[in-house]
This record gives sequence, C-alpha cells and structure tokens, in this order.
Amino acid sequence: MSEKPSGGTQLSRRNFLGMSAAALAGIAIAPGVTLYDLAHGKPPGQATSGRVRWGMLIDTNQCSSGCSDCVTACNTENRLSGGTLATDSQWIRKLELKNTRTGKAHSLPMMCQHCENPPCVDVCPTGASFKRADGIVLVDRHTCIGCRYCIMACPYGVRFFVHEPVTGQNPEVPRGKGCVESCTFCVQRVDRDLEPACAEACTAAGHKAILFGDLNNPDSEIAKRIATYASRQVREDLALNTGVRYQGI
Repeated sequence: MSEKPSGGTQLSRRNFLGMSAAALAGIAIAPGVTLYDLAHGKPPGQATSGRVRWGMLIDTNQCSSGCSDCVTACNTENRLSGGTLATDSQWIRKLELKNTRTGKAHSLPMMCQHCENPPCVDVCPTGASFKRADGIVLVDRHTCIGCRYCIMACPYGVRFFVHEPVTGQNPEVPRGKGCVESCTFCVQRVDRDLEPACAEACTAAGHKAILFGDLNNPDSEIAKRIATYASRQVREDLALNTGVRYQGI
C-alpha cells in the first residue's frame, strides 16, 4: 500500500507499519496531581486514576478519504489554525493508504498515540512531557524548554513546535510560543466526562469511525470491540502499547 500525505511522500503499507523512529510526568503537587491538572481546574482531591486507561479505536473501513470532520473538530476545539505547513500544529492529520496490488484504499486519522511507554516522556530533560495515571500523554508548557527532543523521539511524527505567538486561545487549552504540543485526547473535555471533539464529531456525522473509551474496563464498548475484532497498533514492533488502535489496516 502507498501513503500519500499532504506533502506528497509515498510509503508502502508494510513500510508505514514498520517505519523506523524519526531519530534515535509531570511535576507532582500531590500524588497523581500535576500542574496540568491544576491549570485545567482539576482540584487535588480529584487526581486521575490508574484504574482507567483512556484509548481510541479507529475503524478505517468507516473512515472515508474525503472526510475531514475529525480534523475540523480538533482545530475548532483547540483553536488550531488548520494550516498544513511544517510550522503549523496538526494534532490530527489524515493519511491515505493504498494497496498497490489490490487497489484497496484506507483513510486513517493519525494523532498522538498515547503510548503506555512513551518515548517522548523518556527523553524529556525537564519532565514537561508526561503521562497521566489514566494514560493520557501531555506537555506542560510551563516546564517545556523547547529542546524538541520529544519531537525527534516520537516515531509517529505527531508532535509540533509552536514557532509564533498564539492568539485566540481556548482558555482550557494552554498553548505558547517556544513549546511543543500534540493531541491531548481533548483532556479538558474528558475531565468533564465528555468525548474528545474528534470522536464526538465523527459520531454526530454518522460515520462512527472513532470510538473513545476505557481500555481497562472489560464492559466498555471499546474493550469489547478490541477483544472481538482484530485491530492493530502502528509500529507494533516498538512495544509501546499505544492507546490508539486501528481496525481494517
């Protein structure tokens, strides 16, 4: 299969699933509570719990190449420009995969994979890149020094450096020049018992390609789907145990 992202680069499906890495937790106020939690109004008494692990299942059979509802919803919720230049943050980008032998095509959203063992956290010298107890990987912009080690360490190319001052921000989504950022699973919504904007928009449009839920709860719809139908992780060989899974690829 060949991949044709917006930049025109083409990769086979085999190479996409096995591509090499691009190169080569938060400051605790109380157990399980970080500066990011406080910035989002999460009181110390409501620390995140390791009993939950948030994840996403994307059915590429239901994701059409001409649809960008998830991208639009992400840009709107998080006040992203929607630009596709190298200097623009694209927390979700659509990848188009095509099997060169059969002609079968797949369209899939690519975002932060929220790894159980995130390389971005391992290389961060200040702890700005961190993973919450519930599995959501975040960046604390107050401690990010803009070294971009995490960008080099991420095997999915889904972290972005903010080059210019940010205006018109969503007060719940702190962003800043000189910092790294990526998909947060719309943590500001999740902490209010809402779905990420991309999942909500996909369901509202009737596509039902994105399912969000608790991977640790065997009674959740996402856990049942993963247990019943085959799904894959991108770069399974890295054993990162990603929170985002894909069906149909």
